[in-house]
Amino acid sequence: MSPILQAEGLQKNFGAVTAAADISLAFEREAVVSLIGANGAGKTTFLNMVTGYLRPDAGRIRFDGRDLVGRAPREITALGLSRSFQIPQLFQSLSVRENLLVAEGIAGAERVEEATDALLEKFDLASYAGRAAGLLPEGIRKLLDVAMALVAQPKLLLLDEPTSGVAADEKFGIMDLVMGAVRGQGVTVLFVEHDMEIVSRYAARVIAFYDGRVIADGTPAQVLDAAEVRRYVIGDEHAAA
Repeated sequence: MSPILQAEGLQKNFGAVTAAADISLAFEREAVVSLIGANGAGKTTFLNMVTGYLRPDAGRIRFDGRDLVGRAPREITALGLSRSFQIPQLFQSLSVRENLLVAEGIAGAERVEEATDALLEKFDLASYAGRAAGLLPEGIRKLLDVAMALVAQPKLLLLDEPTSGVAADEKFGIMDLVMGAVRGQGVTVLFVEHDMEIVSRYAARVIAFYDGRVIADGTPAQVLDAAEVRRYVIGDEHAAA
């Protein structure tokens, strides 16, 4: 079976800064993959190129057999690729339920009320349904952002730092809800993360970026033990701990 997403020879420069240097990666269907790397390593640049927010200077991106380069983000979403953001993209003055209803309406969902109720239950958001999104705790805002990304029933879900800004005692609960929501739905998950506990627990494959290039690609144990990853991403002291 062909990969759900394939990038070939991606190059992206911002002046003298190389954000992507000949990146070639393929992602299997229903895989759970984490991208790691220090700030500025090229992870979000990769996501932005895949989702149409940035156009690569060179290279090719194919999603489910279709070329993505040159397509607008909305068009790419319609093909089955959804994304949540490091800073949740919510309608701040609207309630949780209203945010989901808007997302359902944009996606053209049928039986909107029933679909919204199902998402509220699946993400444990029912008790927050009437609260304004701008007043929610960060962890709940993250869950709502992911729930809205899943409204369109994507084939590929991209998560940009899903546990950043979340309390340490909430991070596993949030990831359990997210992974539970996509499990059995045939969704490929690709998430950027700095928390190595999250990476080790939830990813089957890890790709490490440094200075716009891929420096390691394999299982969590293989990648987190790689010399370049210990040096440039997690630090030898962290690795030893």
